[in-house]
This record gives sequence, structure tokens and C-alpha cells, in this order.
Amino acid sequence: MTLEDDASTVMVQPHPPYLSAYIPSSTESPRDSLVPETPRSERSESGMLITAKNEGAPVSMEDVPRKASRRRPLLIILITCIVLALIAVAVVVPVYFTVIKPRNHGSSSTLASQSSTTAPVPTASSTGTGGTSAPTSSTEAITGSDGSTIELANGTSFTYKNSFGGIWYSDPNDPYNNNAYPNSWTPPLNQTWDYGANRINGVNLGGWFVIEPFITPDLFQRYPGASDEWTLSTLMAADTANGGINQIEDHYKTFITEKDIADIAAAGLNWVRLPIPFWAIDTWGDEPFLAKTSWTYIVQAFQWCRKYGIRVNLDLHTIPGSQNGYNHSGKLGQIDFLMGTMGMANAQRAMNYIRIITEFISQPEWKNVVVMFGIMNEARVADIGKTELGAFYVEAYQMMRGITGVGEGKGPFISIHDGFQGLQYWDNFMTGADRIAVDQHPYFAFDTTPSKAPIDTGVGTGAGGTWPQAACDRWAASYNTSRNTFGVSIAGEFSNSFNDCGLFLRGVGGTSIYGDCDTWQDSTAWTVGTKAGIQAFSEASMDALRDWFFWTWKIAPAQSGIVESPLWSYSLGLSGGWMPLDPRSAIGACGPASGPTFDGAFASWMTGGAGAGTIVSTQTAQYPYPPADLQGTPVPGLPLYTSTGSIATLLAPTPTGSSGNTISPGNGWFNANDAQPGPTPIAGCVYPDPWNALNATAPTGCSGGTDGPAPAAITPPPSRR
Repeated sequence: MTLEDDASTVMVQPHPPYLSAYIPSSTESPRDSLVPETPRSERSESGMLITAKNEGAPVSMEDVPRKASRRRPLLIILITCIVLALIAVAVVVPVYFTVIKPRNHGSSSTLASQSSTTAPVPTASSTGTGGTSAPTSSTEAITGSDGSTIELANGTSFTYKNSFGGIWYSDPNDPYNNNAYPNSWTPPLNQTWDYGANRINGVNLGGWFVIEPFITPDLFQRYPGASDEWTLSTLMAADTANGGINQIEDHYKTFITEKDIADIAAAGLNWVRLPIPFWAIDTWGDEPFLAKTSWTYIVQAFQWCRKYGIRVNLDLHTIPGSQNGYNHSGKLGQIDFLMGTMGMANAQRAMNYIRIITEFISQPEWKNVVVMFGIMNEARVADIGKTELGAFYVEAYQMMRGITGVGEGKGPFISIHDGFQGLQYWDNFMTGADRIAVDQHPYFAFDTTPSKAPIDTGVGTGAGGTWPQAACDRWAASYNTSRNTFGVSIAGEFSNSFNDCGLFLRGVGGTSIYGDCDTWQDSTAWTVGTKAGIQAFSEASMDALRDWFFWTWKIAPAQSGIVESPLWSYSLGLSGGWMPLDPRSAIGACGPASGPTFDGAFASWMTGGAGAGTIVSTQTAQYPYPPADLQGTPVPGLPLYTSTGSIATLLAPTPTGSSGNTISPGNGWFNANDAQPGPTPIAGCVYPDPWNALNATAPTGCSGGTDGPAPAAITPPPSRR
């Protein structure tokens, strides 16, 4: 259905009981974005240098007439001023051109600094890092390129190696400066990303803040019986002799470091996808996760990415009750999000977490770094239902755009996962919505019937056998179609996994359907032909997908001392010789398109331009929220939380400049008009276990129906700031 086929409406007021009482303005221009100042021309800058250098050579005192002795004080003052001026020019001009103004076409740092002052100074928060960051020595360089020295906070250093023309930028007096870029073909952070012209060449930082068995197998080998982060946290907490649950924070500190982010930029990559857990904000009840801790390191990751010019696709990987039952949702087992007795209550919590994160990343200090937000990873539509999940997506969209406003530059791009149904499943979903991307995770590894086709077929044009063409045939056409019909379409995850071999890849104790995996779990034995075949497969996948995030950057060694899932590690592939050293080498790997093509031009509304935010009314009518039922169970009889709780706020450390001055990091809350209280249990209600309530009996007095408290009244929309 097209816009012409039906009446269109601007998104209407969301439902306050579900924490979304905010409406985007229909009057603001969708093109209302920051315009950088016009940089000065090279000619005028050169003129300044020439004038300064020729403006008075040093004057000898012997040339001053003796009869003018009464003027000597004036002459001395004049001479002193001239000498000081020359010294100032000699010092300031080189600093200006090598440090302050490293790239002529970027927006000025003055604009970035001005935008950061719009956020109020934080006062209090129930979640976040807070505190004050240590000042940096004023003698340290604040920018550099290939061969420059990076000084780390712990006193160590490393040499930045980037052969692609990227620069890093880190100024303690301007900590939110967005001048950096990872390579010569990627725009700096202070410029708008063009989704049609630029390609996302990204990598996931999986296993860092959401711990997975196959990414950090040693942690699970140390604790027999651990199968997910729930059980791992429980077992660690009981092991106080070895650090208890604080071992997880040790993992946050060491698994990914600043050097990794520098290496990602040096690899020619320009984005990261950063999975995070909801317990970065808080936990409820008996949830055993390490709460309110990872956010400190998440913010640190944002700053590292800013320093090296890497854009972030932030992904909410875990959801209360679990959205898919997989180990990376927090708890292995059943789905209790939008399913079962606690399905709506868990959805309330999820919506609030999405809201809290949106408020933080929409602040001017962070919006140019965290430019995309995946609001839920891999929800299983086949179990939950398209009506139920689609309604949640529509509601989350309304809530988020109520916070951020509509149009390019206002808050993050919103990413939704395809739910394992394929990209075309979501064609015409929310046509006209402002900046929504669809995310698919294309893998061969989890095909129900494994292929034993060889990948070691020698080097050269035939490398990889049939696998490179298989990647092109399976993915290129559907992605091109989706870009033309839905809009921005990304591969949030993919890997070199042409089989399902890998320690714990199918979970702790899981069994590969491929068969004997010994060869594929030890890359030290791979032949030159095998490496060439894997690289050919990787490059074909990259070309077919166009905008991609490899899963994942790093796999930790198992207790055997080697990485036992090598097909999933980008960094290991770089050092081992089966990943492209320059991702641009993948362009054209699939050859001329034999099916649908994408010409690089998205419809204006798809990327926040004209028409963004106006959605076909019949589409939204299909997805009322809350839905009438969950898999046939009427929603009015299900338990809910009441919207009278405190609002958790995420904070960042307060930076300290080189002179000891503090710089506001924002207060964690972009839209001051967003004052709806958070969800909290209804007093006296005995709720079922929210992680094990598929068939639980609904308690009385806990719902929004006739036996419970009435929903909050819908109030007029607040004015947006």
C-alpha cells in the first residue's frame, strides 16, 4: 500500500499507562538540523601566515637614533610587542593547523561546544556513573594520525597505526568534539551520515556487556552448570573466594579496550554495534545480574568511539522475561515478553528501558556518536505474533519520536529486527515513519540442513568454491528490494560461519549438526586455500549485504588456549589472513546484479526528510497498543505495573579540563517535558515469576481491567523543548 492509497495521519498521542505520553510536533521542519559554519578558505589562512611573518623583522637597538633617547621607552615597548607577536604567530599558527583545525570540511568544534551547553547540569540519578573524570595533561597531543602516539589513562601508550587516512581526536577541554574520522572515505562524526552514499562497514562488540558462552567460553568452563548470564551470575555470586559476581566487572574492564577501538578504525571499519543489557539500568526482584555497573563502561565505549570517529549502533540485547528464550537474552528457556501471564508487565518494563536509553543518547553530547538504536534484539515473531510485536514497535516509535522530535538529526535512527521472518515480511510496515531501519541477521550456520560443499578450492578466482555465490544469491536481492520498499536495511549480524562449528555456538552442551568440527575449531591448521576460501566468502557476503556488522570483533580463547570459534572473530581473521585488510575490496565481489538493484537513493521520508513522521492510518490501526490479546488471552485480565514509580536516569562522568575546570556531560534526560513516572509493582499484588509465567494464573487486583486500578487518564501532550 502506498501513501496515495489511504489517508495519512501524523502519529497520534501514545497511551500514558504504557509510558509514552509524548507526541512529535507536526509543525517543525523535518530538515531542521545543525548547519556547520563555512570554513575559512586556504587562501585567507595563507594570507594570515604571510602577513604575520613579514610584519617587522627584529629591530637592533643600535639602529635607534641616540638623539631620540626620550623615545626609547616607547621604542622598547614597540620592539617587545613585535617580538612577542612573532613568537605567538610561530606557536599558535602551527598548533591551529595541526591540532585545532585538523580537517577543513568538518563542522567547527565551537558549534559542538555550544550545543553541549543546552543540557541542564545533572542533579541526581538512580543509575549511571556520575563522578568526575581525571584531567589530562595539557602537554599531550589532542589529535593525530598514522604513527602518532596514544597516551592511555593507565599511563601506558601505543602507536596508532591507520594506513587509511583516519585521525583520532581527544581534547580534555572539548570532550564532546566530533572531529575524528576512521578513514578517508568516512565522514567525521560532526557530519550527517548519508545512508545512500555511505556504506556501513561495521563490527559487533558482542560478549562484552552481554556475556555469551561461545564468545567467552572460559568463563563458562570455570563454572560447570552455567548456561547463560543468569546461571553464570548466580554461580559467580556464590564463589566469593574468587571475587564473586564482581568478576563480571573485571570482564568489562579487560575484554574490550581502547586499543580494540583503535584497531577497528585501523581495519577500515566505520561503525560498531554495541549490545547492552537492561540491567545496565536496574534489576527487579531476584534477577541475579550485576546491576547498574556496565553503564560506566558503556559510556567509556562511547567516548572511545568518539575519539576514533566510529559511529555506534546501540542494541538493547536483553528484555525482561526474555524476548526469544536464547542464552543471550539473559536467561535460556521460555519467552515471557508479550507472552503469557506476565507478558504485558514485562513489556512495560522494556518500554521504560527504551525510553531511558533514548533520553540519554538523544542529548547533544551523544547524538552524533550513538546514531542508531536497535530497540530489541531478535524477538521471535513466530512465537510472539506479528500483531503483538508490531504493536509494541509502533508504540515504541511514538514514544521515542515524542521525546526526540521528527526529522534528520533529532534523536537516533530506530532499528527493528526482522524476527527471523525475512526482510520482506516487514515491507510496508509503518510507511512514512521517521527513520526506521530493518535489521536482519543472515547466517548459513543455522540452516536446518548443513552443506558439506568444500571451501578449500585453492586460491585466486575460484577460491571458496560455491560459497561466495551462495551468499550473493541468498541475500543481495532481498536487501535491495527492502531498501526500495522499507528503507534502510542492515545486516546487524553476519559471520564467516558456513557451518555451525564452534565451541558452545549452540549453547553449553549443544551439538553441531555439521558433524566433526575439529578442523573448524582450530584455525592454526587451516591451509592457504582454506583461508582464501573463507575470505572470498566473507567478501561476497559483505558485497551482498552492503551495510553490515560482522559478529563479532573478538572471541576469547577457551581453556585449551586457542580460539575455538575462529569463523566468528574478525580480529583473529585479520591477523590470521582470512579477512580482507580493506573492506572496500569486497565491493563488486558479487558481480553485476541479476535481480533487483538499489541506486543509492532512499525516499526522502525514509531518512528523516520531507514526509517523515506521517504514517498511513490503516497501518497504525492494525497495531493498537496495548493489543487486545496475547496469543488469544485477553489483555485486560493480565497483571500490569502501575505508572507511579521513580524515573531512573543514566549519567555520564563529568569531564575535567586540563586546568581543572569541569564540563557538563548533560543530565541524562534530553526532553524535560518527559515526566511520566516509571512502572512499579502495585502495592499488595502478588505477581507470578515474570520469567516463568507462561501458564500462571493471573492474580486479582493487578490489572487494568475491572478488577484492578483504572489506567491513568490521557492528558494533553506537553510542549516539546
